[in-house]
Amino acid sequence: MTTAHTVMRSDVEHITVRDTMETAAQRMRQLDIGALPICDSDGCPVGIVTDRDIIVKVVGVGANPRTTTAGEMAQGADQLHTVEASADIDEALAMMEQYQIRRLPVTEDGLLVGIITEADLARHLPEATVGEFVEAVCAQHLPTASDA
Repeated sequence: MTTAHTVMRSDVEHITVRDTMETAAQRMRQLDIGALPICDSDGCPVGIVTDRDIIVKVVGVGANPRTTTAGEMAQGADQLHTVEASADIDEALAMMEQYQIRRLPVTEDGLLVGIITEADLARHLPEATVGEFVEAVCAQHLPTASDA
């Protein structure tokens, strides 16, 4: 059985609820990533912030990234979906497809221990499975010929 632990990246970086969006943007730039889980003081994930969130939900509405905290972003977010490290990868895939999410935090006893991204799926799963995931989660956001 392939588990979430087998597929996840265990070197996941995160920010705390007290970090600012400026800090989040700087970390993303340094790490060359597009999203960071947000954890509370105990290390439990409470949200995810993406580079797009910073632009659209902070800068785009005139808020100050130097004073807007990750905790504020997490409070306005939809329910965060996570998966236990011991869960079967099919369960993780089903959750990602159902909720249309591209990044899934992995937990053990509620604590963040990893993250599953599209790239992780592509590295560990058969091409057909990855294709189905892309079709279910990503393809609906791509422009069609009639959009041109």
